[in-house]
Amino acid sequence: MVTNAFSKVVWRTLIALLAAALCAGCSTLAKRSDTGVVVARRAQIRSSTAVVAADLLEVSRGDTLDILDFQDVQDPTDNSKKERWLRVQAQDEDSTEGWIESRNVMPDDVLKNSKKLAEEDKNVPAQASGQLRASSNLRLTPDRSGNENIMMRLDSGSSFEIVGWKRIPKPKSSEAIETDIAPKAGSAQQGNARRNKDNQEENEPEETNELWYKVRLPTSISPAPGGWIYGKQVELAVPSDIIFYRTGREFVAWQRLDGDSSDAATASPKDKDAAKEVKPGSWVILEKSSSNQAHTLDEPDFDRIYVLGYDKRDQEHYTAYRSPDLKGFLPCRVEGRPDNKTFTIRVQDDSGQINDVQYTVYKDARGYLKVSAPSVAKDKKKK
Repeated sequence: MVTNAFSKVVWRTLIALLAAALCAGCSTLAKRSDTGVVVARRAQIRSSTAVVAADLLEVSRGDTLDILDFQDVQDPTDNSKKERWLRVQAQDEDSTEGWIESRNVMPDDVLKNSKKLAEEDKNVPAQASGQLRASSNLRLTPDRSGNENIMMRLDSGSSFEIVGWKRIPKPKSSEAIETDIAPKAGSAQQGNARRNKDNQEENEPEETNELWYKVRLPTSISPAPGGWIYGKQVELAVPSDIIFYRTGREFVAWQRLDGDSSDAATASPKDKDAAKEVKPGSWVILEKSSSNQAHTLDEPDFDRIYVLGYDKRDQEHYTAYRSPDLKGFLPCRVEGRPDNKTFTIRVQDDSGQINDVQYTVYKDARGYLKVSAPSVAKDKKKK
């Protein structure tokens, strides 16, 4: 009897302690323990989560808010969905306190993760530039099988630098996240270009994997400096200076060999049209052949190097170098002085080993651009 009585006391004590711990955990939700940054161009802090709530304060992209609490509210237009709202305090003169939809705010810990992601590639030059065909999600990881990694929604037409890309297996679920699926390709194109792109996609083989771009964004577009974007949402913004020199192969990356280093891959991503007119010059361009075969996860990023020179006297471009076919991988790095530069890429040899290979770019006595192709890749094959 004593033993049973003692056991009951122990269980009651444990239950009481557990309940206290749970309550303590609940109370932390209401504390000012986190901050967030506004990601929408403009959003309203409201008096409540109700449809008829009053607007208290308009906030703009980049504004910091203290997050006090959250609440999941039934979507008035769809009973099967709930929208998360945050109770926040603004950092205005009145310290306005109210409610805002969570999709308009990026928590501070998410922003820190984005900064870490961008830090990984801080020394990697822009390999290309792109812009969105339609509004799309910016994610922390290249994965669209769920919503947990979504940082924010980017507007259609948003432009950015591309620092890398990768292929991953398609999500196994047939219910793809619809917000990452682009409309018919070509919404950023006009006329024949749009029709040609549509016809091309109709003839593409069924893919078992998908392409993702790792991007770097200006603060005017996103408080998060880096992230991943689903490839089918992206239109590569090839500069007008070189776009007409494509001959059967796609341009996948490009960097200037002259001018300011900030012009290396693109017009500034702050511009609405990332492929605007740019000053004519010399470029190193990485090309990839078209294929009627499905893409593989380990395929090369490019298979040919094309160096395009520019003659200022005659104001025309010329082919300075075109490599034989190879298996090349990003990133490409351009270094050196304007009249004597190098670019380095990664090349896979016959044994499957990937090595850094450097090409030297110089001008001959007439001022024409020349490229000294390395023999290091062949030497390593023999070893």
